[in-house]
Amino acid sequence: MTSGVELLIVGGGKMGEALLGGLLAAGRSAESIGVTEPIAARRDELASCYGVSTTDHVVASAGAILATKPDVVPDVAAKVTAAGTERILSIAAGVTLATLDGAAGTSTPIVRAMPNTPALASQGAAAICGNDRATDADLAWAEEILGSVGRVVRVPEHLMDAVTGLSGSGPAYVFLVAEAMIEAGVLMGLARPVAAELANQTLLGAATLLADGRPPAELRADVTSPGGTTAAGLRELESHGVRAAFAAAVEAATRRSTELGAS
Repeated sequence: MTSGVELLIVGGGKMGEALLGGLLAAGRSAESIGVTEPIAARRDELASCYGVSTTDHVVASAGAILATKPDVVPDVAAKVTAAGTERILSIAAGVTLATLDGAAGTSTPIVRAMPNTPALASQGAAAICGNDRATDADLAWAEEILGSVGRVVRVPEHLMDAVTGLSGSGPAYVFLVAEAMIEAGVLMGLARPVAAELANQTLLGAATLLADGRPPAELRADVTSPGGTTAAGLRELESHGVRAAFAAAVEAATRRSTELGAS
């Protein structure tokens, strides 16, 4: 059982485990990290796999990551503050800084983050913002944690819903594109396993090129010969309103995030 650690992860689910693995891979010692998890079997699994101490209750820590379901975050925030936690990073979707302040008290530095599921593969995209008590050092602390599983940007809180609509929900949009490409390949006569391998690798390769920093319009132009096959395919996508569809999807997800945050 842990009795006071440098970093406490409250919630041993997929995102909590992703951060745990990323932090250990980045050089943090297992002795410096504790995990609070209510399910005994899960506690045993995390302790066995990662060598960290686990507990079923909140303990004192220099910093705590709230990786629980959003509906219990206010209660957890109050408990970690009462236990003596010095600062908090919340990765719960839709839980505002005002809600966290109300639960933890306005004297605690709090950073709110919106990560996404590719963090499970150390390729996440996250945005952060801090409350009035959060200093640049507190934001840098949160960036170091989330940076162990991907990239991190800072935004004002009023843009967090837009982040949710774009990168928070974005992986599902890409998975839908993958599904559509696979189905199209099958329609053109490819065996489904072949279509899946080609589509998935195409998306991975394209994403890798984007990660190098060149603008997507330039990369698209590199592939598009005048009057060629790619130009014909792109013409169909444009005629079916693919840009408008993505804009509408991000807008709808952003709006829904705002609604959930207000409820």
